[in-house]
This record gives sequence, C-alpha cells and structure tokens, in this order.
Amino acid sequence: MNACSTLLPAIVRPAGEYRGWLSSDHSATPVLGLLDSLGWARVDTPEANVHATSPDGSVYIGWLPEDPAAWGRKIVWQVRVQADEGAPWTQEFGPDTPAEAVAGFIAALIAHR
Repeated sequence: MNACSTLLPAIVRPAGEYRGWLSSDHSATPVLGLLDSLGWARVDTPEANVHATSPDGSVYIGWLPEDPAAWGRKIVWQVRVQADEGAPWTQEFGPDTPAEAVAGFIAALIAHR
C-alpha cells in the first residue's frame, strides 16, 4: 500500500533551545531545594541518603543514592503517600530520571493535596 505524502505526519524537530535539564546529572538539588522551601522535615544520613516528610506527615520522599536495597530495584527516588481516602501508594524513580522531573512530580502532587 502506498500512502500519499500529504497524509503522512510531519516530522517535528524542536528548535535549538537548551534541553540540558532533560538528562540526569544525578544531583538532588532541585528536589531538596523544593522540600526545604516548603519547610519539610529532613534527615541526611551518613551514607548520603536523604529522607524528608511533609509537615502533616502524609508524604515521605527519599533520595537513596547509597541504599543497597533501592539500587537493587534500580531506584534512587521514592515517594510514599498516605492518602486521606483510599490506600497508600508509592512512586519510584530510577537513576536516569532527571531530578527536575521528580521535583515537577512532587510540585504537582503538593498542588493537588
């Protein structure tokens, strides 16, 4: 079957804008800065892991770069939510997920609570 070229989707290439934030630099700064600005309780471990809890205690965020169990599951970020209604849930992000994307996820989560 031959398709007319006018029926095929156009190839779209973004302009030459900077997209460096789309690749992970393995820095926790965007997320930890967000949590600090929101007044979340934070504990830094000697192993360089960070655990943070929302002021109401319903959300936990862990940055786990040195946690063997987390690495065994190929994650570095863990978000656990105890919902007001319904079952608790967990979202995990791997080492290739940019911290800016994790911060965006957390910001959206907080905005909808």
